[in-house]
Amino acid sequence: MSMPYDVPEQKKIRLIINTDTKCEADDQYAIVHAVLTPRFKIKGIIGAHFGTRRETTMEESYAEIRHVLSLMGLQDQFEVYKGAPVKIPDTSTPVPSEGAEIIIREAMKEDEPPLYVIFLGPLTDLASAYLMEPAIAGRLTAIWIGGGAYPEGSREFNLSNDIDAANVVFQSPIPLWQVPKNVYDMVRVSLAELAVRVRPQGEIGKYLYEQLIQHNMDHGHQAHWPKGEMWVLGDSPAVALLLDEHMFEYDNVAAPRIDSQMRYVPGQEGRTIRVYRSIDARFTLEDFYAKLALFALSESDKE
Repeated sequence: MSMPYDVPEQKKIRLIINTDTKCEADDQYAIVHAVLTPRFKIKGIIGAHFGTRRETTMEESYAEIRHVLSLMGLQDQFEVYKGAPVKIPDTSTPVPSEGAEIIIREAMKEDEPPLYVIFLGPLTDLASAYLMEPAIAGRLTAIWIGGGAYPEGSREFNLSNDIDAANVVFQSPIPLWQVPKNVYDMVRVSLAELAVRVRPQGEIGKYLYEQLIQHNMDHGHQAHWPKGEMWVLGDSPAVALLLDEHMFEYDNVAAPRIDSQMRYVPGQEGRTIRVYRSIDARFTLEDFYAKLALFALSESDKE
């Protein structure tokens, strides 16, 4: 794995990826984007659960992460961990896991580059890590793809899978960047675009494309999603914001409490979080397409 450039050591960051990889088809794109990004020193990838539709969702995510890395020939370069298999039972009780433990271990290290943890699904493992070791709060920054649009909030998939965990994190001192649904939905792509820009790029490009097309067909009977000839690569902003934080595209807002209907309830004082109101989809997608093409080229040169 190599890019035709490097990044100054002082600009590199530590990164942990927490992903409900097998719930649909876009987490895989974000994982590939992240592992091909020279700025990131990836300290672990955590498989996350995606609700109660099946008892094995975390295990499915864990297996899918390993499969993606294997297709890239990178299975020995990154540690993969199992997150919590279920949501936390309440706002006081963690669900211990390998994922929560690696977050704690990395956060508590001294004299290391800044630590960021991106969450592409529920916040279960971050909430558990914080409940297990509150001292991590000032030692990492979390980026979460989840939650409804501000100011009211609304039902949203990642949030729905652990509302209590979101409330733990929102009420904690952990620096948090939130990318709500109306913002992550901005990363729209057409299937034709993916056929041209992703499918030709080696074995991993073929897999990314084909698994998304299969998911699209498998769920075609649903009334409102998917739409048929487009997709949203909604997890990819978590990667792009660590390349450029889009400093003019967010607001610092008082962290709300979240009720059982996933609405935002104001009233919390002294705690602010960063909430994004837009994302540069062109920058996000073109960086991914370029890195994927460069990786495919480097792999073909080895043959």
